[in-house]
Amino acid sequence: MMLNCDLGESYGAWNMPVDEQIMVHIDMANIACGFHGGDPLTLQKAIKLAIAHNVAIGAHPSYPDLVGFGRRSLAMADDELIACLHYQIAALDGMARAQGGEVEYIKPHGALYNDMMQKPALRRTVMQAIASCSVANVPLMIQAHPDHQQLSREAAEFGLVLLFEAFADRKYTPDGYLMPRREPGAVLNEEQAYEQATRLMDDGIIIASDYSVLHMPVDTLCVHGDSPGAVAMAESLRVALTKRKLTKVRPGINA
Repeated sequence: MMLNCDLGESYGAWNMPVDEQIMVHIDMANIACGFHGGDPLTLQKAIKLAIAHNVAIGAHPSYPDLVGFGRRSLAMADDELIACLHYQIAALDGMARAQGGEVEYIKPHGALYNDMMQKPALRRTVMQAIASCSVANVPLMIQAHPDHQQLSREAAEFGLVLLFEAFADRKYTPDGYLMPRREPGAVLNEEQAYEQATRLMDDGIIIASDYSVLHMPVDTLCVHGDSPGAVAMAESLRVALTKRKLTKVRPGINA
């Protein structure tokens, strides 16, 4: 099981200063592509840090929504969304290659991520975009879900491999989705996140908001870089993974 974090999201005067501190604890860095956060210098620095720490670089594209940090749903035509994703992925991969790295996987951000999980037609459009982008044969990271077999079948139609992700610091609904951030208790504190993550490591389950049990395969755990105590949380999860011998120094997702 790998540990990932959303990074490179500072923009202009808006500074999210955890990139350097958290990079030493993770396997995979989901780096913003400029459409929800991340100016060119911020992205360049995040890529440099990832390469220095042997952390896999992932493109983290979003709806074009800098004002809302990519957390607002936008109605976009299929061709418009595909072009938007191609633009972001190619930009980040180009910046990575300028420093001797490359994009190794793709994880949509925010509202786009949540929308595609619950809207099959949108999910197919995203999969089509990833399958036809300039970065060939890279996995798509999506939310781990009890209906993972259907998700894998959909991805296989486009020749895509999925990486299933669970969230250490988010509460889940009984149907296996993330509880909206606006609802009380949706974002877990450090102690709650550690408990949820270690339960996944040990038993492969998540306890939903109604106390029902969700079973799902998980390849990687996410800690949000903008969550309170994100660095301490990542450090404690790295220790827990190492103790359980579930950690990888390098994910090898391009093998």
